[in-house]
Amino acid sequence: MSEESRLRWQCRRGLRELDELLIRYLDSRYPVADDDEKAAFRAVLELPDPDLNGYLLHRQSPASESVAGVIKLILSLPNT
Repeated sequence: MSEESRLRWQCRRGLRELDELLIRYLDSRYPVADDDEKAAFRAVLELPDPDLNGYLLHRQSPASESVAGVIKLILSLPNT
């Protein structure tokens, strides 16, 4: 399985809105991201769903600055 396929699979969280946010980032931003940002996105995908939902809904803030930066980028991407 390629890295892109594996990441795409990890983006599928079972909540349509969350899936769309993660896939949008994967398709539009991940290919041009630097290695640190890519590592932070992979860390985001490892988060438990309740934590990830809390971050994306601004109910919680990630302790990691790199994760917080990727969350901000995910939320700033325009809807397509």
